[in-house]
Amino acid sequence: MDTVGKIAIVGAGAVGCYYGGRLAQHGQDVHFLMRSDYETVMRDGLHIRSPLGDADLRVKAYLSAADIGPCDLVIIALKATSNAALLDLLPPLLHEGTHLLTLQNGLGNEEFLAHHFGSQRVFGGLCFVCINRIASGVIHHIAQGRINLGEPLGAPRQRTYDIANALIQAGVDCVIESSLVAARWKKLVWNIPFNGLSIAEGGIDTAAILADPRIEQRVRDLMTEIIATAQALGHSVPFELIDDMIKRTRTMSEYRPSSLIDYQEGREVELESIWGEPMRQAAFSQLQMPQVTELYGQLKMLIQSRTALGIRSGP
Repeated sequence: MDTVGKIAIVGAGAVGCYYGGRLAQHGQDVHFLMRSDYETVMRDGLHIRSPLGDADLRVKAYLSAADIGPCDLVIIALKATSNAALLDLLPPLLHEGTHLLTLQNGLGNEEFLAHHFGSQRVFGGLCFVCINRIASGVIHHIAQGRINLGEPLGAPRQRTYDIANALIQAGVDCVIESSLVAARWKKLVWNIPFNGLSIAEGGIDTAAILADPRIEQRVRDLMTEIIATAQALGHSVPFELIDDMIKRTRTMSEYRPSSLIDYQEGREVELESIWGEPMRQAAFSQLQMPQVTELYGQLKMLIQSRTALGIRSGP
């Protein structure tokens, strides 16, 4: 197998452990930066439960980035709410030619990394996957799993093809995008309504959202507004995505989106990267997003109310 060099996984939650685990399973040199799961994984290994095949792995796990040392590729799967931590976590992992691949949700993550670590290092990927961490060191992959890779500016580079080939060899469906920005807006067409309404409508899963005609109509209205905004900003995002995404979501059964899990477990919700930043980019071009603005306001109020009640748990 062709290798892409030494890889670090920063953000060893469900996404980081699943994709990093698949790469390690198929011969890549993968090093996981872990916190809460470190002792369990070192003792019992990393376990992936998946319809595409289970895996029980002994992996290289570390408590500090300094213990990992410089890498050729750093895959960032931290929540965007933790981006400030990257200012301390990433420097020990960098050498002159290190590439940074962010698999984070929302908008603005490539720009953040480029500003602090240099634009030449940074490229991005979008994960279309139903996945949860169900116990320490145990990842439950439910469905899907494709990663769409792209460059923030310009055409795909050799590094894009190299990591795409490594993922494909590891059994991960992978597509290279001609426009990463357009791809991020396409993902927002799903993330904004389903992650948001799962919280705003009372803590419900995707099946419950689509079982209620009123809420499904709200999903469709939000999707229409997001696509119209993306098109007005010059991105190629078709309205046909609406029916396609809703059809695919019906196959997920009772799936709890990641933002709902974060909200219910007292962790920070990626409010600004998923809902706030698209609104700001629209406003910069004198565009309005009233449906998204309403949902953003609901979420902000709920999160603030939870914080006022002192509901916090988890790392």
